[in-house]
Amino acid sequence: MYALPIARLIEEFAKMPGIGKRSAERLAYHILRISREEVQGFSQALLAAKDQITFCPECQSLTDCVPCEICSCEKRDHSIICVVENPKDILAMEKTREYKGVYHVLHGAISPMDGIGPEDLKMKELLDRISKGNVKEVIMATNPNIEGEATAMYVSKLLHPLGVKVTRIAHGIPVGGDLEYADEVTLTRALEGRHEI
Repeated sequence: MYALPIARLIEEFAKMPGIGKRSAERLAYHILRISREEVQGFSQALLAAKDQITFCPECQSLTDCVPCEICSCEKRDHSIICVVENPKDILAMEKTREYKGVYHVLHGAISPMDGIGPEDLKMKELLDRISKGNVKEVIMATNPNIEGEATAMYVSKLLHPLGVKVTRIAHGIPVGGDLEYADEVTLTRALEGRHEI
């Protein structure tokens, strides 16, 4: 149905997460419509990202400098580590402009159904950081789902013998949300995380 080069391009786009066959077709035809220079710029950006991006040896986030900007910043509190599932979670935390510590990226969450255990995550690297000392608190900022909760509990039990304070970010009703649409677990978490005003 397609010329072979178009079929291959569609096939490659369809391998990307969240891209179905229709979206892959649209992307392939878009590539054919733009200029050769734009295609070269796109392919060079892909290759540069693949060649230049690496894991920060400290926090395991993606970076183009070693260590990353956050880990090398002396103004940040290196005694507090916020544990997140993915590098993009750091961006969400940084948007608040409230957190002044450093991060650790696990690159996923414990999910037995998907065959992901603690050994598949960056747990060893977290333990190595904490064993160096100077860490007072670890904030678990994993997602509020079954996998995120299991991961937070696992890390908490792992770190308890090390004498490090482990906290969990609060979960509750989002700003602008209605109570009538909130589920029981969310309401329970909102009640547990309440504070005096």
